[in-house]
Amino acid sequence: MEHKFPTSLEVIDICLLAGKIMLQCGAETYRVEDTMSRIAATFGIPDSHSYVTPTGIIFSVDGTEPAKLIRISERTTDLYKVTLVNGVSRKAASGELTSQQAYIRLKEIEEADFTFPIYQQIVAAAIASGCFMLMFLGQWSDFIPAVICGGIGFTSFIYLHRVVQIKFFSEFLASLIIGLAAFLFIKSGFGAQLDKIIIGSVMPLVPGLLITNAVRDLMAGHLVSGLSKGAEAFLTAFAIGTGIAVIFAFYS
Repeated sequence: MEHKFPTSLEVIDICLLAGKIMLQCGAETYRVEDTMSRIAATFGIPDSHSYVTPTGIIFSVDGTEPAKLIRISERTTDLYKVTLVNGVSRKAASGELTSQQAYIRLKEIEEADFTFPIYQQIVAAAIASGCFMLMFLGQWSDFIPAVICGGIGFTSFIYLHRVVQIKFFSEFLASLIIGLAAFLFIKSGFGAQLDKIIIGSVMPLVPGLLITNAVRDLMAGHLVSGLSKGAEAFLTAFAIGTGIAVIFAFYS
């Protein structure tokens, strides 16, 4: 099966599209660069160069073609799309997909929406909050308060983020609401351990994947991406901690 794409610029477009999807969906920097290089090699460009940061991708090939830049403005977590892009890369390398078919498949992946409905995300976050509370040695009597607080907090985060586009403030306000709800449960006698309820309820907001990717990028030698992702994770943790601290400052 023929693998060569008509022009180098079109190969660059395929690589940038694959990298864009992966970076927007939470892939590590080294995985994005490796996938782009493999796709380029598959379609006849063995010598390619890429520079990936959390907010942009620069990709070029040896020769007369200019480098191209793509901006990443929104990032989320959708590891299923990352898996699909890796699958396209493997099928192209094995000869199962032509360059045109690979590009069409990547466009389909980009436009597809695999996220769960909002209510399912809220229910999952609420149940996870109760389970995290138990994991941190909380009492069974605090399970329902933790579930309610976690659900309220995650709901607040989703809808506040639509109003306040700055993620720091939506996370701060969501943790503030969680702390207030947990405090009200304790005062009304429906809860016993304030700290356990709060810890379990804020866990759905904790940037676990971001922290993991920051460490993996640093270990792989991508210092700029690793430090920037670590800084973003630190700001998220700071926002959550500040929101809870405000509640303790006023009501303790």
